[in-house]
Amino acid sequence: MVKEKKDRRIRKTENQLRAGLAKLMKEKNIREITVKELVEEVDINRSTFYLHYTDIYNMMSTIEEELMEDFRQVIADHPEVDLECENAAYVKEIFSVLEKNREICQALMGEHGDMAFVYRLEGLIAEHSVRLFKSQHPEMVDELQYAYTFCLFGCIGMIKKWLDEDSDQTVEEMAAICLLYTSDAADD
Repeated sequence: MVKEKKDRRIRKTENQLRAGLAKLMKEKNIREITVKELVEEVDINRSTFYLHYTDIYNMMSTIEEELMEDFRQVIADHPEVDLECENAAYVKEIFSVLEKNREICQALMGEHGDMAFVYRLEGLIAEHSVRLFKSQHPEMVDELQYAYTFCLFGCIGMIKKWLDEDSDQTVEEMAAICLLYTSDAADD
């Protein structure tokens, strides 16, 4: 599916709203954020907000679905990853999506974030990765599921730390760190 190119002004407004929502979500739960508060934060009119979204929940849902689509695209681009060689590209692209959307991902995975989104993301990556593990190591399916679960939660922790600390680590460095620890766990 090819994404339609949005007008520059629309992208700018949506990016302002995303940044404002991310900032507010670092302070409070989504249920406590009002459209009035958000538009004041980013200095736009309420009517402009309503041109893009019906309410805060619709905005959040739209953002989450766009992110999930980005992650689905990464998976679609790597349907048969060689875990020994090409996995770095797959992991690097996952980190690239996170980096490109750092502020909103930080908010979604933070204290006032949306754990349902985190679980959806975990499930999407787990489904793809476990399928790859099973196809490449069918004799170790039971062990790999435990190792993968361990690796997944370790990676989520690494991602949260990387996002929260605005780390200087590049996407490439984070992918390498993630691969180092996940391959060690899978080998054990």
